[in-house]
Amino acid sequence: MEPSFKTYVLIVSILCTGLTAGLCFTWSNAITPGIGKLDDFSFLQSFQAMNRAIVNPSFLIVFFGPAVLLFVNAFLFKNTNQSSFVSFLIAAMLFFVGVGLITIFKNVPLNELLDKTLLETATKEELADLRKTFEQPWNRWHMLRTVCSFTSFALLLMGWVYHK
Repeated sequence: MEPSFKTYVLIVSILCTGLTAGLCFTWSNAITPGIGKLDDFSFLQSFQAMNRAIVNPSFLIVFFGPAVLLFVNAFLFKNTNQSSFVSFLIAAMLFFVGVGLITIFKNVPLNELLDKTLLETATKEELADLRKTFEQPWNRWHMLRTVCSFTSFALLLMGWVYHK
């Protein structure tokens, strides 16, 4: 039997959400703790370089695609198993708010603040102030994105199991 369109949407939803959850987890558990040990200039320079490199088509599709795709998935399963539908809908809302909106309204403004700073001409005090303004808030909001993306991924898997 040929898989249906909604099966393909579900698979792509699970894959993209899982990739996002993995990226967020890795960033929270390896990247930010690692560069957090650097001096202010090196930390800010590293974060600037990573922020500039990560904005590329494959990242944007995988990271922001689920914000829409998960709602399509929930809609496609609205007339199937109620437990699946509820899991898919909660996953969509959680991802949209906890990853999409937090990224746009919290992490991106911090990234833009960092990006527009010419680090090479900043004083040690300016670098320390910028790091203080940037690092803890960015990490706090990112941890929330990590939890939300992982929870969305788990809800998708549970919905898939309920559907079977």
